[in-house]
Amino acid sequence: MSPEGLLSEAELYERVARLAALDRPSASPGELAAAELIAGELRELGARVRIEPERVHGTHWWPTGLPVALGTLAGLLARRDGASARLIAAALAGLSVAAVVDDLGGGKRWLRRRVLPQRDTANVVAELGDPAAEQTVLITAHHDAAHSGLIFHPELARAFFRRFPGLLERANTSPPLMWGAVGGPALVALGALSGRRTLRRIGTGVSAGYAAAFVDIGLRATVPGANDNLTGVAAILSLAHALAAAGGPPPGVRVILLSAGAEESHQEGMNAFAERHFPSLPVESTHVFCLDTLGSPRLVVLEGEGMLRMEDYPVSIRDFVGRCAEEACVDLQRGLRFRNATDGLVALRAGYRCATIVSVDEFKVPTDYHWPTDTADRVDYARVADGARLCLQLVRRLAPAPSGEGARP
Repeated sequence: MSPEGLLSEAELYERVARLAALDRPSASPGELAAAELIAGELRELGARVRIEPERVHGTHWWPTGLPVALGTLAGLLARRDGASARLIAAALAGLSVAAVVDDLGGGKRWLRRRVLPQRDTANVVAELGDPAAEQTVLITAHHDAAHSGLIFHPELARAFFRRFPGLLERANTSPPLMWGAVGGPALVALGALSGRRTLRRIGTGVSAGYAAAFVDIGLRATVPGANDNLTGVAAILSLAHALAAAGGPPPGVRVILLSAGAEESHQEGMNAFAERHFPSLPVESTHVFCLDTLGSPRLVVLEGEGMLRMEDYPVSIRDFVGRCAEEACVDLQRGLRFRNATDGLVALRAGYRCATIVSVDEFKVPTDYHWPTDTADRVDYARVADGARLCLQLVRRLAPAPSGEGARP
């Protein structure tokens, strides 16, 4: 343990390895077992801890896979002669587009919430400091793990960038992998309405490809999820140890540590937390920091993210995180945007001052992302320790101070 009370790299490894041994798909008994272990350690440190069960669907391949399969069927139907068949095909493809946009774009998520089966996930919520403090700092990670899939093969992006290193140098935004889930059915609809076979055929092929990819993901096992995202959980536990060693957060600051379930089913646990708690967390006095996949060689504060539409985090908060990293002697990379979605996106859409901290390798992608090799022995624990130290500095700097002092945003 460090002089500040933060966990050592060996202690971080022990926690990641212990949790990674559990099979933790979203909203599963293994996820609950992980939640209980995390809650137990936080409770021993004197935090006010509760495990909040929430009803969620628990997958991402059904809410997106079913609509793209519908888009594929619409494309096949549009081959039939007759205006009525083409109109029906266009309507079905349009419904597919609407369902995918609703689920991935921050909508009501009617398919997963109103149609598909539900089960329980477990959010771990721990509080330290005065509940009536002037400032609240919410730091979140997630303890569930993802299913694998061929689309996540580590060599797909790396082989391309080895062949074209100049593109790697210029690429600061990850590829829009989910655009095809909208674009495929959209092309089917356009082709059906216009009678253009080429559009319909391309759209049908793209939709079928996405449907097959989601079937592949749903049939595969859950990965150990050490980097994604037990590294974030370990950083939260490390911060809790440091705050406990200091007798609590600085005066005027309440710290909420959230280890969410069902993040891998597209932020269902965080969305449930938001519905339950955001009404009591004032936007003007709450900062949110999301920790996700901290165990790659280069720590990063994201400029923005979003599966369908890029949404940037507030410039002032990104700059604030950068200043705190310098003060904590943490090497923090800037300038990257991800075409994905972390729990931080939920807070961003709710209007909070927030940022998401991740990590990448030399190819600007997270190490072992959604792949069976995401094991505890492959994590860069120096970066996880950096992430915890950065969080401690963020909490310290957000303590109320006389006007004009400190590095607060």
